[in-house]
Amino acid sequence: MVIDGVLDEDACDQVRRAMDRGAPEAAEVLDRTIELQEDVRRSSHVEIDAVTLERLERTLDEQRDRIEQFFGLQLPSREGVSLLRYTAGGFFKRHRDHGYVDSWPDAARRRVSLVLFLCSSREVDARGTFSGGALRVYAEGGPVSSDDIHPRAGTLVAFLATTLHEVLPVHDGIRDTVVDWCYDAG
Repeated sequence: MVIDGVLDEDACDQVRRAMDRGAPEAAEVLDRTIELQEDVRRSSHVEIDAVTLERLERTLDEQRDRIEQFFGLQLPSREGVSLLRYTAGGFFKRHRDHGYVDSWPDAARRRVSLVLFLCSSREVDARGTFSGGALRVYAEGGPVSSDDIHPRAGTLVAFLATTLHEVLPVHDGIRDTVVDWCYDAG
């Protein structure tokens, strides 16, 4: 599911400026433990101010009905917004967001993954802030096939959390995103 215009360009810029003021920390990989694995993932998690964070939480809540209707699911809660920054060389190899791991039991509650792009890749917009960094989503079952989603500022992408996906390497510039996971009613 792709929803364009969830945030306008000014709102995306405001969030990116908040990320610029935040303190980046290397993003970890959720596996048997939660740890840095730079051969699997190279990005930063960025903490931002409470006002901007609350605005993003409301923005995602406003999309809940559309997402529930599209997937035919009841999604009464979310894990909570995280902001990710990928610089040149950043990537996240193939993975699923849903899983049964002792280090993060709530990963088993994830039903729908959300990715909100805060900037556009040059593949989409000549004014884009980075190149590379497409979101590759793999089809379930059958031979391996995939769709590359080139980031477009303000666009929200939603997919089942069991879907295999990856972030292709960023060639240059900065790729900023908001991510979250919807929990089902169970």
